[in-house]
Amino acid sequence: MAADRAADRAADGAAPEREAADGWSRAQRRLHWGSAGLVVAGFALGWIMVAVPLRDLLTKFLLFQAHKSIGLTVAALLVWRLVLRARRPRPAPEDTLTAAERRAAATGQAVLYALLGAVPVLGYLTACTAPAGIPTLFLLVLPVPAVIGPDPAWYAVLRVAHRWAAVALIVLAAGHALAALRHHRRGRAVLRRMWGGGARNQTDAAVSPPPAGRLN
Repeated sequence: MAADRAADRAADGAAPEREAADGWSRAQRRLHWGSAGLVVAGFALGWIMVAVPLRDLLTKFLLFQAHKSIGLTVAALLVWRLVLRARRPRPAPEDTLTAAERRAAATGQAVLYALLGAVPVLGYLTACTAPAGIPTLFLLVLPVPAVIGPDPAWYAVLRVAHRWAAVALIVLAAGHALAALRHHRRGRAVLRRMWGGGARNQTDAAVSPPPAGRLN
């Protein structure tokens, strides 16, 4: 009986370790979904704020500041995510994924991370070089210093680069989401692992043997 209880305790302690190895941590999952929501919100605000006429100056100013605050937050969350990735690498890919699918997923994620960093940086530089010289106020409270002054020539280039990088980010993120849904419909746990952890796939969960020493 003592041996059975010891085996039960060992199995219970090993379960979180197996889950940690097979899935993302809670912090990683929250950062992933939080960043996704902010990117969508920032992209929508970007189109709305430029459409607001200049006669609604206060509304336009507030929308621009909200857009900038979202971009700075996304950049900060990206740094946090990279720190977590350095401490806890991504889980091993599912066994059912083909080599081509694994390469595509790794490449897509690398480009997503690059765009998550490039879009806010380009937006910040666009704000710095804007001829109007409007300051950036994070959350309407904290002034963000400009590393360079207004420059119409650079502003024209950076504004276009920022816009198209943001479009590329949204398109790639949409493709990423569709691929996750496709895997989910095939019974793979790619989406489920990012949503709330769990088994690597339904087949593995179904055939996994019970812990040693535990009776059904």
